[in-house]
This record gives sequence, structure tokens and C-alpha cells, in this order.
Amino acid sequence: MTVDERGRTRRRMSTEERREQLLSVGARLFSESPYDEVWIERVAEIAGVSRGLLYHYFPGKREFFAAVVERESEHMLRLTAAVPGLPVREQLTSVLDAFLEYVRTNADGFGAFHRAEAAGDQAVRRVYRAALAAQERQILAVLAADPEFGPGVAARAGVRLAVRGWLAFTTAVCLEWLSEGEPGREQVRDLCARALLGALTP
Repeated sequence: MTVDERGRTRRRMSTEERREQLLSVGARLFSESPYDEVWIERVAEIAGVSRGLLYHYFPGKREFFAAVVERESEHMLRLTAAVPGLPVREQLTSVLDAFLEYVRTNADGFGAFHRAEAAGDQAVRRVYRAALAAQERQILAVLAADPEFGPGVAARAGVRLAVRGWLAFTTAVCLEWLSEGEPGREQVRDLCARALLGALTP
């Protein structure tokens, strides 16, 4: 416990809580500004910590932004994990609902994640592309487990390209949805679901 300048007692954050706080601040700043315009000192100032403490958690801005990207990737992969035994057509609606709720309530993190591709730092871009590849593999694994598509789905001509294109399409739709605030979530969900199924079926 610590005591602030007004004599109030505050609980000291754990290492994990402090790291999460810093990443949340970073997500907001990276979503608002290009990579080159975000200063690590500003992150420390907003979080109310010393620059030295922030560097204790992250060696530099590159590693900090990469950690923001990895954090958001983990969230998205967890939210969109497959439901074993449930056909793709049945689980697509619920998975997209969960994903769109994440996008709506975590706009900073989602925006920061997709700014990584525009970052001039090649190491950050590699982390971003690895995260997209993980999403692609997860979708292909779900399709492979569904009898409608079958275990050889990933080898079919154009399927990987279709999934990759669908991820780009969904990203563009979600970013526009966040910007415009419309249409409703159900309409966005149905649009994305139709786009994927349409790309995969003759």
C-alpha cells in the first residue's frame, strides 16, 4: 500500500496490473497517432509512472508497440476460438457477435493493432503479420474440422487467399463501422458472415 499527496491509501499495482495499464495507455495513443508521433515519455506521463519504470517493462518503443499488437492478437484469437463439433455456419454468427462486441468496446486496441502495418519499423510489422497469419490458421482449422468443407480445405485453390481477403475485408468494415457508428451490429455481422461463406462456396 502507498499513501498519495492527499493522504489517501492506494493499493500498489502488481507487475501484471501495471503492465496491463501501460499497454492500455499505449493502445489508446497508438490508435490516435502514427507510430512515429507516439512518445514513450507521454505513455509514462499518462500512466503516472517514471520513464525508468516503463523501460523496466519494455526496452523501447518498438518492443512496447509490439507488445500492444501481441496483446490485441491474443484477445482476438481467444474471442474467435472454435466451438468443437459445431458447424461453421452455426458458430459464425456467435463468433462474429463476440468479435464485434470486442471491436466496439475496445476500439483503441483494435485501432492500434491495425496501425501496426503502417509503422515504419519492420520488427513491429513482422509481429503484426504473424498475428494475421495466426488468425488465418485458426479460421482454416475451423473450416477443416467441418464436414461441409473438409480437412483438405486449406489445400483447395484460392481458399487461403479467400480467407486472407476476408480478414482484410472484415478489418475495413469494422474500422468504417467504428468511424461512422452505423449500421447496427447485426447488419455488420450478417455482412461479414455472408462475405466469408460467399467466398468459400461456389
